[in-house]
Amino acid sequence: MAVHVIDEANRCLNCKKPMCRQGCPIHTEIPKMIEAFKDGRLEEAGQMLFENNPLSLVCSLVCNHERQCEGNCVLGRKGQPVHISSIENYVSDTMFERIRIECAPKNGKKVAVIGAGPAGITIAILLTKKGYGVTVFDSRDRIGGVLQYGIPAFRLPKTILERYKKKLLSIGIKIRPNTTIGGALEIRDLFRDGYQSIFIGTGVWRPKKLGIKGESLGNVHFAIDYLANPDAYDLGEHVAIIGVGNSAMDVARTVIRHGSNDVTLYARGLKSDASSHETAYAKLDGAKFEFGKAIVEINDDGPVFRDVLFDEEGNKTGYSEETRQIYADSVIISISQGPKSKLVSTTEGLKASESGLLLTNEQGETTYPGIFASGDVVFGAKTVVEAVAYSRIVADAMDRYMQENSGSDRG
Repeated sequence: MAVHVIDEANRCLNCKKPMCRQGCPIHTEIPKMIEAFKDGRLEEAGQMLFENNPLSLVCSLVCNHERQCEGNCVLGRKGQPVHISSIENYVSDTMFERIRIECAPKNGKKVAVIGAGPAGITIAILLTKKGYGVTVFDSRDRIGGVLQYGIPAFRLPKTILERYKKKLLSIGIKIRPNTTIGGALEIRDLFRDGYQSIFIGTGVWRPKKLGIKGESLGNVHFAIDYLANPDAYDLGEHVAIIGVGNSAMDVARTVIRHGSNDVTLYARGLKSDASSHETAYAKLDGAKFEFGKAIVEINDDGPVFRDVLFDEEGNKTGYSEETRQIYADSVIISISQGPKSKLVSTTEGLKASESGLLLTNEQGETTYPGIFASGDVVFGAKTVVEAVAYSRIVADAMDRYMQENSGSDRG
């Protein structure tokens, strides 16, 4: 490994008030985990991580550690923080197959989980542990959601998701791939067939458009579509990417790995919206950046921009009168995405906001009794660890709901 985890573990100060834990959205007991690791209690460390965060193995690779655990390590104030992510990854990866998931006896109640992304996987594991019979429905052929189809393999090896699938099946979770709820099957069919509660974790798969002329041209693509299957695209040598978030960095690095040698990201602002690490890796891979560029339209030759004008404090003051044509073989739009509307349009009483996100209370219950939701379909595109943290709250709420409504008939 690039980082020797034993050396990193020995650097941990085991702070009485661990700021690393406070910086973690799911409050992982980092010093306790590191102490168990140092003492040779690897199985205990792995169990501790998984019990707190079933997607610990994934989060150790894809979390924004510099803004979370590692960014709050006290050693980082005057030097380098402990490389917590490497320790977590070593423990979680080594112990994953040996982790015990203890499940209560089956209680006879069934739960439907719609969407096999981070939120859906978390809910499925937690409710199976409580004794529920869980079936996971996903519109695609493989589990993982954004982990499978939105994060490149060089950041998250897809073999990890196959290992998760085996783990889910081993504790009795049923998986129905290539099954869209809101198509042939609807929510009412699930209640008819005896599911006492339903969880929606369908993510955000509808690209947000710029609203400018040229977005339907053949040389224009959306980031979320491209990342789902990069091999399907022939982008050419020169590629322009509109946007500078983490997803745009993934797009740029993937495009370069697929043979495009001239890749530039364009942004209205003056700095990258992605983490400093992701931005640095994109630059290292060969991506170029142009800031202060407002896109006007896209034509067959590529994007057309105006310069954004700023004052000395960096405040936007206007736009240049002249436009500039950028010649590119392909343009990829990466400015976020929103939810699809099939479930809302086919389920009377299930309400969404103007942006299409499902409306829920603090416990994740939607406007339709018995249906719960969390993850990106509620909050918009967030991090994996945030989806897991909130899904733990929702799993408890679903359990309470089913206990309180155990005698009701939803058929």
